[in-house]
Order: sequence, then structure tokens, then C-alpha cells
Amino acid sequence: MGEAVEIFYPNGFSKICNGTTNQSLDDESHHFDSWYEETIDEDLKWSFALKSVLYKGASEYQDIALLDTKRFGKVLVIDGKMQSAEVDEFIYHECLIHPALLFHSNPKTVFVMGGGEGSAAREALRHKSIEEVVMCDIDQEVVNFCRRFLTVNRDAFCNKKLNLVINDAKAELEKRNEKYDIIVGDLADPVEGGPCYQLYTKSFYEKILKPKLNENGIFVTQAGPAGIFTHKEVFSSIYNTIRQVFKYVLAYTAHVPSFADTWGWVMASDQPFSIAAEEIDRRIAKRVDGELLYINGASFLSSATMNKTVYLSLLNETHVYTEEDARFIPGHGLANRL
Repeated sequence: MGEAVEIFYPNGFSKICNGTTNQSLDDESHHFDSWYEETIDEDLKWSFALKSVLYKGASEYQDIALLDTKRFGKVLVIDGKMQSAEVDEFIYHECLIHPALLFHSNPKTVFVMGGGEGSAAREALRHKSIEEVVMCDIDQEVVNFCRRFLTVNRDAFCNKKLNLVINDAKAELEKRNEKYDIIVGDLADPVEGGPCYQLYTKSFYEKILKPKLNENGIFVTQAGPAGIFTHKEVFSSIYNTIRQVFKYVLAYTAHVPSFADTWGWVMASDQPFSIAAEEIDRRIAKRVDGELLYINGASFLSSATMNKTVYLSLLNETHVYTEEDARFIPGHGLANRL
């Protein structure tokens, strides 16, 4: 009560943070808190108390910030949208990576689209059967500062099984002759003017991605907010788009506290997903190094059961994602502001 509050707006930082790296905001002689504010919707915002700004700037493709927050630790923000937070990123990345690898009979090769922070690669490399993880991110600057600041992924970046490629994932997949057991979409959220929305389209899935999967291969992607009020932004559309391309499609969700919402993922294959909870747990114990913090057999099967509202939206969704008819979550990419 009575303290001045400094607000950091998305893509527009205040004058006390006009440098680029490691600016501490914990100065006891100034009796105020500093905040970063993210727009969830036109009439809803989500604020984070800050310790410091570790990095801020704009690459060729997107606005980037790495913030040290009081509640969620280090957080990665791209184009004004939270991508991951230190204290709960395990929820997002375990959900993104482990179900697909556990449902596959013997995964050896993984291609990660995006994933520049290294967390998706880290989780994939925990599987003992993995021989190669290709991580393809378009933005060298994101990769560079994540390698510098996100120490939890240092071992993953140094792992000999990791093949780090800086390129557009669409172009990289097109030119490669190899096929993969698992392809992962760890892409930034589809925002207008952002670099990634073309990688959520039916034509990309059908003509480029699916032909690069081995027989019995599995595709999984993050699919945006999946809450009771937000699931129609992109989640239901991404789900319906993937249904046009693959025979078997499974949507699942989890609450991610730092996202202030339930989040969605979609997993797809031309082979059915039919493994009991007990078998999932056996595969985790046999295949995965270390303990998972979030995923087990029962919780995963539960996560694939939607509440009535979301279930009906997925069932009745007709929109198919194309470059000409895309949906976006609130926010704007760098290209949209030039």
C-alpha cells in the first residue's frame, strides 16, 4: 500500500531498463516494485514482479526478453508472450515431449521445430533409446542467450546426441532426406506478424511434415491456450487442422501456473494411441533417466479427457488453419509492427 509501481509493458520497457542485459531492480533505497505486464486479452493483463531484466532486445525475427521474476524465476518472453518460466517449465516440457516418446514403441530420432531454449531437447535426451535429437530454431539470438542464462539446459546443449541447426524449420525439413520417429512443434504461439504461424497450417502438416515421419511416427505440437474461455483462440483450430492430415489425433491439456491458464497439446499419428496407464508407468521406469515431476500414466490419460465445453468445441470445430485463414492469440509479432 502506498508504494509506487513501475509497469513494464509488453515490447515496451520503462526508462530504468534501457540497457540490454542484467539490470537489477532490487534497490532498497527506491521503495517501489517493478513489474512486467503481459496482455492476455484486450481486457485482461497478467503482471509479474521483477528482480531484474537479464536481457531484452529484438532479433531479426522477434522481440525477446529474459526476465528474472520474483514468483516464477527466470522467464523467457517472445513477442510479449511468456514462453516458459524456470519454476514450472517442467509441466509444459514434460507434456510436450514424453507422451509421444512413450507411446512410440522404440523412438530413436527426434526433430524439434523451435525449442531454442533447449528444454524440449533436454527432456527428449532423457530417453535411453534416443540416438539423435535435431533442434531446429530460426533465431540464433534466442539460442545464444538461452545457452548463456538457462543453466538448467547446459548439459543438453553439450550432449553429443544433439544436432543444433539454425534455420527455418519448414525449409530444414524440406531439404532433409532423413525421416524421424518423432517430430515436435515447440514453436512460439501463433501471433499476427510472428514467424511461426505458417507451421500450424494444413499444407505444412500434409506436404512437408508428415512425409518426414517414419512408419509409426508421431507428431506432437504445443497448441496454445486451452482454458474454458481461451480454447477457441487457436487450440480447437489446430486440433481440427491436424485431424485433416492424420488418422489418430489426441488432444490433452494441463494447467501451467506461469501461463495463468490451461495449456493444450495435440499428438497425432496414423497408428492408434492405445496404451494403459500401467504400461505408461512401466515405460517411464524402463526408458527415462531420472524422475519425471509431472507425467505419469494416470495423469496423462486424465489430461486427455476434456471438460464438456472444450470437448464439444473440439468435436464441432470446422476451421482449418491456412496461411490465408489463420487464427492468432492476442499479441503482435515483430513483422506486424514494422
